[in-house]
Amino acid sequence: MRVQAMTAAAVLAFTAACSPAEEKAPAPAEAPLTGRAAIYAAGEKDAEAFVRALYANAAAPLANDPAAAISPGRDPLYSRTLNALIGVDFREAKGEVPHLNYDPVCACQDADGFVLTALKMTPDGDKAASADVTFTNHGETQQQTLKLVKEGPMWRIADVVDAKGKSLHDALMAIAEKAEG
Repeated sequence: MRVQAMTAAAVLAFTAACSPAEEKAPAPAEAPLTGRAAIYAAGEKDAEAFVRALYANAAAPLANDPAAAISPGRDPLYSRTLNALIGVDFREAKGEVPHLNYDPVCACQDADGFVLTALKMTPDGDKAASADVTFTNHGETQQQTLKLVKEGPMWRIADVVDAKGKSLHDALMAIAEKAEG
């Protein structure tokens, strides 16, 4: 009996070794992330990846993204402070057009022929960075600086400063201070 069991085991081992290996179908490739999902994933990678994803998506407006229906002041792309200021701006507008009535990433209401042409990153510590960007939109070249902060696992926009030195944060802070007064 013992010899039969050993023989059976040897035959099974020999059969398995000589049989062609079962080929498994390759796992289906995951679709690349787009829209906000791509920005969120890049924001968890590093500051430069976050900025590049922001501007890559400027050509394909996030308004077409189903996740884009985010209440003013609750956008994960912005820092807590900037979100609070955006919320005050929206509330203080009382149904009228708020100060922030455009997309600060492209400094526009709509993008046409949008292309990021230059990016210079400057670290401002472990959890802060500045991104000097140059881009073309509607055939015009524009420059601005994004002030970034890392909150939790993700990089976020803390301020947008235009080429003339006007700060979105400061403009919204003035609205908030006026609302308190």
